Amino acid sequence: MREVAVVGVGMSPFGANRGVSLRELVYRAGVAAMADAGSTFADVGSVFMGYINSPMMSGVRFAKEWGLTGAPVVHVEDASATGSVAFREAYLAVAGGAVETSMAVGFDSMEQLAVPGMSRFSVEGAILPAGFFAMWARRRMHEYGTTLDTFAAIAAKNWNHAALNPNAQRRADHTVTAEEVLKSRMIADPHTSMMCAAVGSGSAVAILTTVENARRLQPGRPVIKVEASVLQSEKYMPGHVFLGPVVGPSEMTRTTAQQAYEESGLGPQDLDLVQVHDAFPVEELTYYELLGICGDGEGDQLFAEGATRLGGRIPFSTDGGLIGRGHPGGPTGLAQIWETTLQLRGEAGDRQVVGARTGLNHMVGAGSVCCVTILGRHDS
Repeated sequence: MREVAVVGVGMSPFGANRGVSLRELVYRAGVAAMADAGSTFADVGSVFMGYINSPMMSGVRFAKEWGLTGAPVVHVEDASATGSVAFREAYLAVAGGAVETSMAVGFDSMEQLAVPGMSRFSVEGAILPAGFFAMWARRRMHEYGTTLDTFAAIAAKNWNHAALNPNAQRRADHTVTAEEVLKSRMIADPHTSMMCAAVGSGSAVAILTTVENARRLQPGRPVIKVEASVLQSEKYMPGHVFLGPVVGPSEMTRTTAQQAYEESGLGPQDLDLVQVHDAFPVEELTYYELLGICGDGEGDQLFAEGATRLGGRIPFSTDGGLIGRGHPGGPTGLAQIWETTLQLRGEAGDRQVVGARTGLNHMVGAGSVCCVTILGRHDS
């Protein structure tokens, strides 16, 4: 396997994007990534288009906006992890020697999401994700004594991180407080509207190439290397009850992360920042523990110490996460790559994590798949 680097990233703002077509958002994000990479579409050997809620062949049609080069275009779909999996496919194409340069693209509009096969007679049709995660939250409150104030404070943190991100969907004009979060409309007890992921439209793109080629294209610029990229689906364990694709075991995050640590030769103690699937604050809190940042039941204290805020020991969701930056679906995992790449280059502006050299990106897809990618900075 060859060493692979992220050489270019681009992103359109997440949100309603009224008056701007999805095709245009994809085009803009792709052109930005190419400019960032110092390359053109003619340099791209393969394209992986990640989307959930667009018509068949949308990826091929959108890719034609950049040129007609004959490069293969592949549609990738894995629920919320779609963008992360598209990135992994592009990484594998370069690492395996199939191409020198590959592009991962994510786009979607989740404003009118319709999921086929989810009838009201299935578990997923009767209980929406907000309901499932509300049960997670209540269970944690029972087992570990987590309070509503902690959930609200995690959400407020991510709103305030998002305010520093020019591409975030939710950019408050004031410092958001836990009290404000708690007073917002109740969605699924204990989650209020300000604790729930923001859904809208958007696009994000990453261009990957060999480390050698990255150094040639961008002499003197830090190389952002893919240290590990791991994808797993859920595994059977004694007592496991399979309820459908949305209800997966949280242990899947632990095993996927462990494999990524082994593949990279790194551990949780080496991470400088983390992006996670934090559609609701209970997820972020739980992932502190499942990713090995702290022990089981210790996440509440880790947060209370300020460790996961900007300026803390290991900031989570530095761009606002799914709650603040937004969660259009297809591009969400690639938005994490965009953010982590900027952070490791030292180009994240007011939300910069000082001295960041290693970042982990984590997404789950409807509870049944998990993708973990670790990026690392290597100075030329």
